[in-house]
Amino acid sequence: MTNIHPSAVVEDGAQIAATAKIGPLCWISSKAKIGENVQLLGQVTVMGDTTIGEGTIVFPGAVLGAGPQDHGNEFQEEAKLIIGKRNIIRENVTMQAGTPKEHFTTTVGDDGMFMVNSHVAHDCVVGNNVIMTNNAVIGGHVRIGDGAIIGGNSAVHQFVRIGRKAMIGGMTGVDRDVVPFGIVANDRGKLRGLNVIGLKRSGLDEATVKSITKAYMYIFKGKEDNFDTRIEKAKEKFKDNSMVMEQLSFIEEALQGRRKVMTSD
Repeated sequence: MTNIHPSAVVEDGAQIAATAKIGPLCWISSKAKIGENVQLLGQVTVMGDTTIGEGTIVFPGAVLGAGPQDHGNEFQEEAKLIIGKRNIIRENVTMQAGTPKEHFTTTVGDDGMFMVNSHVAHDCVVGNNVIMTNNAVIGGHVRIGDGAIIGGNSAVHQFVRIGRKAMIGGMTGVDRDVVPFGIVANDRGKLRGLNVIGLKRSGLDEATVKSITKAYMYIFKGKEDNFDTRIEKAKEKFKDNSMVMEQLSFIEEALQGRRKVMTSD
């Protein structure tokens, strides 16, 4: 394996693709699985049963697959971290393995960017094309939908769900579920509207964005009825709009589970 630097430590049993590159002073555990064209640039630690998908690039100082910061479950033989394809994982990022509470598994999707010092805790499920900016951290059991952006120095409380293409502003504390396409800001997060810029950048036309905005104004800003009643009426009013129905489904799941949904109040 000529692509492994002589100063790297690779334990017996590690599965490393022939096209992967392991830089100086890396440490790879015996259970690790390193895919095609993965690059560990140097001083990367891959612990436990960690899978890194093809084309992912990991910068120095990252620690992937360490035991969870969950008291009593720090060391579990079955614990796993599964990282998808083509991710960019920058300096000092930490991603931790799962606990028995979630089948021992933490999952990160494809094509994400995890900037300096960002943290993915145990049992999280992170979707595709997610961006976590510098120092953004998510607690255990968090769910992040595809295309979501977590701003710098933000913190997401354990068990919270961040919907698809939502955006969390910098230095925001998030302790409630965030609807798909929502934008949340302030030191204690409040829903400030829709991530309109993100929706347009993803290729949605003006008419579609306007229709989603109209639905948002009705559901979250409407003066008639109460919130629960507006949800019920919106299911009929916007039944032909799949993206609005995605939001409504997300909200209903939260309410049925007695969770708190981020609002503008």
